Amino acid sequence: MNPTNLGISDFSLVATTLSTNNAYKFTSGIEGEDRFGTGPIRSAFFMLSSTELQTDFDSLVGSGYISAWNYPNTANALPSEVGSVFNIRILTSSEAPVARNASANNQDVYYNTVLGKQALTHIGQDGQSMELLYRDRMYSGYLGQNVTLGVSFAQAQAITQDTAIRNLLCTSLYSSQIV
Repeated sequence: MNPTNLGISDFSLVATTLSTNNAYKFTSGIEGEDRFGTGPIRSAFFMLSSTELQTDFDSLVGSGYISAWNYPNTANALPSEVGSVFNIRILTSSEAPVARNASANNQDVYYNTVLGKQALTHIGQDGQSMELLYRDRMYSGYLGQNVTLGVSFAQAQAITQDTAIRNLLCTSLYSSQIV
């Protein structure tokens, strides 16, 4: 695998591809406010990226990237959101996929998954409802000090429209390949 250079225009290309495939955006835009250093946010798809890329995203400030801190109203940002580029809002997770030493130059390859709203769904399983499991402290520990609480339910996730999903591969923010 040999990802090519990633630039701000790659974000625009992915958003254009998803829009051309009739993917729905997750969020509507955030109107600008009269606050210093902020800017309006476009309606957007979501992109899941590794937390290891956060400093790389911060280096894009001024070239189309808006940090979540600079949203007109920071209450509109999700807890894991670091910012947005054009029509893509970037969420980070330590569990985002990373292929270690997978590039031709033996660097880590990060899978940045961009989703439209109808790409995935949650399916509840028939015949199985949620069951709340609770054990009083007298039945959970030797000295009656612990309580057990849990939930049991059947579920599944499914890809409903694969044209509403794109992967933006990169070794760092400056080298990528769109799949």
